[in-house]
Amino acid sequence: MCEAVDHLLNDMGLHADMHRVEQARFALGILTSAAAPTNTLLGNPAALKKTFETAGSNLVRGARQFVSDLRHNGGMPSMATAGALSVGKDMAVTPGRVVARDQYAELLQYQPTTEMVRERPVLVVPPPIGRYYFLDLRPGRSFVEYAVSRGLQTFLLSWRNPSPDNADWEIDNYARRILEGIDEVRDVTGSDDINLIGFCAGGILSTVALNYLASAGDGRVHSASYAVTLLDFGQAAPIGAFYSPRLLSLARWNSQRSGVISARAMGNVFTWMRPNDLLWNYWVNNYLMGEDPPVFDILSWNMDGTNLPAALHVQFLDIFERNPLPEPGAMKALGVPIDLSTIKVPTYVEGAIADHLTPWKSTYRTCQLLSGDSTFVLSNAGHIASLVNPPGNPKATYFTASLDREETADEWLTRAGKQPGTWWAHWADWATDRSGREKPAPKTLGSQRFPAKEAAPGSYVLEPP
Repeated sequence: MCEAVDHLLNDMGLHADMHRVEQARFALGILTSAAAPTNTLLGNPAALKKTFETAGSNLVRGARQFVSDLRHNGGMPSMATAGALSVGKDMAVTPGRVVARDQYAELLQYQPTTEMVRERPVLVVPPPIGRYYFLDLRPGRSFVEYAVSRGLQTFLLSWRNPSPDNADWEIDNYARRILEGIDEVRDVTGSDDINLIGFCAGGILSTVALNYLASAGDGRVHSASYAVTLLDFGQAAPIGAFYSPRLLSLARWNSQRSGVISARAMGNVFTWMRPNDLLWNYWVNNYLMGEDPPVFDILSWNMDGTNLPAALHVQFLDIFERNPLPEPGAMKALGVPIDLSTIKVPTYVEGAIADHLTPWKSTYRTCQLLSGDSTFVLSNAGHIASLVNPPGNPKATYFTASLDREETADEWLTRAGKQPGTWWAHWADWATDRSGREKPAPKTLGSQRFPAKEAAPGSYVLEPP
């Protein structure tokens, strides 16, 4: 049934407004997933079998968990067992130190694990939505751990979780913090310039900083990488279901009234975009089967959300609604008009073929909007799964091909070759080629101006919502 509805909506998309099609897809997706018989006790043979085998104790446990979720999780089924994995003990354990801190973010420097490192360092910019440690999950599943293992001097901005007192934090504050982070990394390493990689909305903030540097003819960034980042919101995407002037006005009013948009509110939006995977799957497991939620690092991270300050939230909504970034001069930040064509540093852009938040054909547009030599790589997974993509996963593949900006995304894909393994390795090769010569790894972290403070993961990532 769900597949038939999806085909019907795809056919409608050829003739109807894309936002209305996505709104219909969103609503019908909720209805069809909720109507699945397996979401009920009588329609789920496995749950019925377990009920008979346990004399109904599974339903008693399920009822307790249901009440607990009503009290503590906004009525949504828990995706993971709370407290089963700890930040700094089980996750976010790559050795490093905080070397700089202000009210917006901590700068983490990671301890080299190779005798030699590359001269030019890498600064990682996570999104301000969610905590950074999806990039540093358990050992063996950590992007920063892998980058360090490849001899790249790796730094990361850990954004502070804003409170209503920080309602006025906006794009300029975050982009300016990135610029300050660049200078902090340069001071610690002694490098004249750095490589930058932005993830998701962190890529938008990085672009604002890059645009500012381009306007000043400033070469502090040698190359820029993007992972699942949208700069053009004019393409068809599931998030278009929320494109409604009334709904967007309500969202603006709500965050301005509260000072922040809460982690729970944002999490619920993303959950209802994929109800089968993120809602009903746990409904059955927790309530019908009476099982504890799973213990899994990415699910624990997903439940550990952060707020978004009202000013930044409103600006992101404006970018979503008006789509100003592709049009030169349609938006200003850091006091200068944004013109993406002025960004001429080499770029690496990663998209995910099953991404429901930032569809890969839209991330491909990033290559066309920026002017520097560009490489596009397409991972075989979804939004977060493509980012948590360590070597050794036998299912991991990616597509790559030379880039012709005149080609559409579909035309690029017809030429692209499928490669086994993870895009992490491909990116690390690309970044290494742009990271200068090798030199002995530093024995200590920090510098005289920015001395090493407490151990990673720092304190900001531990602050409660």
